[in-house]
Amino acid sequence: MTVDTNMVVSLSYKLTNHKTGEHIEETSENQPMEFLYGVERIIPAFEVNIHGLKAGDTFEFDIPSAEAYGDKNDDHVALIPISVFFDETGKVDETQIKVGAILPMTDNEGNHLRGTILEMTDETVTMDFNHPLAGTDLLFKGTILDVRPATDEEIAHGHSHGAHGHHH
Repeated sequence: MTVDTNMVVSLSYKLTNHKTGEHIEETSENQPMEFLYGVERIIPAFEVNIHGLKAGDTFEFDIPSAEAYGDKNDDHVALIPISVFFDETGKVDETQIKVGAILPMTDNEGNHLRGTILEMTDETVTMDFNHPLAGTDLLFKGTILDVRPATDEEIAHGHSHGAHGHHH
């Protein structure tokens, strides 16, 4: 069977920054990535590059940042009043709120976001809400481990349920 729409794909891969060679993440044969192909939960260019492959096939391809998580957007960097981060005592918990920390936040419309603290002053916190891999050209190397037809339940739910099923 080949990778195609409504197939569950199991694969291992190593992801690096294509320009610098920096290791980003890796899955293994023991803990592979498994997903339902064709339901828009993965970078579209990733799906295009593995389409038609079968179990045992290897792959290597790069995805430019614009086709992955986009380029960095300065509009996604915000200055937030430090008071937003005050605890019940009116202070900032500096073990949690510090440069480099990634925090869950909610915007004015109620959307859930994750932001990285870039800078802190006595009055403001500068946060970057770009995806952590925005602006990064990606290089994937890996192996297709298994391809199987999705069950009706997996198709209805829009994701794979793994070897032991799934309960909602």
